[in-house]
Amino acid sequence: METPQNESFRDTIGTLTEEGKRKWVFPKKPSGKFYDYRKWVSYGLLAFFLLAPFIKINGNQFLMFNILERRFNIFGFPFWPQDFHLFVISMLIGVIFIALFTVAFGRIFCGWICPQTIFMEMVFRRIEYWIDGDRGAQMRLDRQEWNAEKIRKRAVKWFLFLVISFVIANVFLAYLIGSDKLITYITDGPMVHASTFISLAIFTAVFYFVFAWFREQVCIIACPYGRLQGVLLDNKSIVVAYDHKRGEAENGRKKFRKNEDREALGHGDCIDCFQCVNVCPTGIDIRNGTQLECINCTACIDECDHIMESINLPKGLIRYASEENIENKKKFEFTPRLKGYSAVLLILTGLLIGMLMLRNDVEARVLRLPGQLFEHKDDNIISNVFTYKLINKTTKEISEINFKLRSYKGIIKVVSAEDRFTVPSQGLAEGTMFIEIPQSELGSDKNKLMIEVYSDDDLIETTSVNFLGPRSYK
Repeated sequence: METPQNESFRDTIGTLTEEGKRKWVFPKKPSGKFYDYRKWVSYGLLAFFLLAPFIKINGNQFLMFNILERRFNIFGFPFWPQDFHLFVISMLIGVIFIALFTVAFGRIFCGWICPQTIFMEMVFRRIEYWIDGDRGAQMRLDRQEWNAEKIRKRAVKWFLFLVISFVIANVFLAYLIGSDKLITYITDGPMVHASTFISLAIFTAVFYFVFAWFREQVCIIACPYGRLQGVLLDNKSIVVAYDHKRGEAENGRKKFRKNEDREALGHGDCIDCFQCVNVCPTGIDIRNGTQLECINCTACIDECDHIMESINLPKGLIRYASEENIENKKKFEFTPRLKGYSAVLLILTGLLIGMLMLRNDVEARVLRLPGQLFEHKDDNIISNVFTYKLINKTTKEISEINFKLRSYKGIIKVVSAEDRFTVPSQGLAEGTMFIEIPQSELGSDKNKLMIEVYSDDDLIETTSVNFLGPRSYK
């Protein structure tokens, strides 16, 4: 039975001291096969993050989340407030996709894809290793008095952190307001757009605070995704795991001694070197099992493999494995739970693709003018007044707009200088129209009309509206 001391990790997090104060984590610089893979994945995602707001497809920004103007672009598809249902489906697909991978592969998203991890481990920590040195040098520098060397290193590091935070804030702003507008603001200068510059300064301060001080606490304290592990993970989920059966054996772990027969003594392959702990960016001991703080970054796998290799023991003491795989040597299987998530994901994806294919580039909405009924005109003509709104979701203006009635003999009069008008690119046109229909054409006091919207002679949209007339007593 484990002693209470061994169970103490359950009562606190790895970045707190016994007094409850912040314990700064100085992780050893990782190296190895998985770290190399993560570097290439991270570099690709960093390039995507920095370039996505400046890439355009059919004139639309590849990714944009303009909350203030309620305009969103996802993979080049523009979403307007009228497309909010499509945006919700897209977000649901993203959530279920992450949940599916969590059920199958644990927090693989956190270790390989999450922007917080990528920027922290592949940008800011690499700068720190370059300036301050590896784990031991960083710890010595932290204890060192504020002499010329420490001031110089801290000043250079904090300045570079600030510059990178400013760049990230600019890119983040490009996602929010659009890259074209951001470039215009930069060209005009900060004083011309003071409110935007203040927002930029706030974003810079937030990013600097997160990456220079708060760091791994984002994953441990602030991020809700870590808490989902307790709900989503089961003994079949593949996570970064310590093979306790091999590592502990019958008599537990033991320090390495040359030419010692560990198997005969009943000791496991773990030599209690603590290198897996020293390399962990959240300061945990993976040998205690799956924990909230573990982000599946694989640093402990690379470090343990290196140690095993150096003492001529098989690699894989720490590896990607499920609890069931370690206990019973069972291989990964596609469980009913995973099938359920996959089915929902496929259904939502198919639904979104179908809706995107059926969505028109122009959306028309015609509504009755509030408080107005109908009007009798000469020659038994019944007239109703409506307001119209046309939304152009494309990057090209649509000209020669005109309206026609379907199935009814009547006319549509647009209240404007000209009967035909233009809808600007990614903009809207709105106004008032009168619809006049002979009373003999009306079958009841409420008639459903189909209105066709044309650009010159090309039908681009249809919409319906209720047309009021006199009550019939036939």
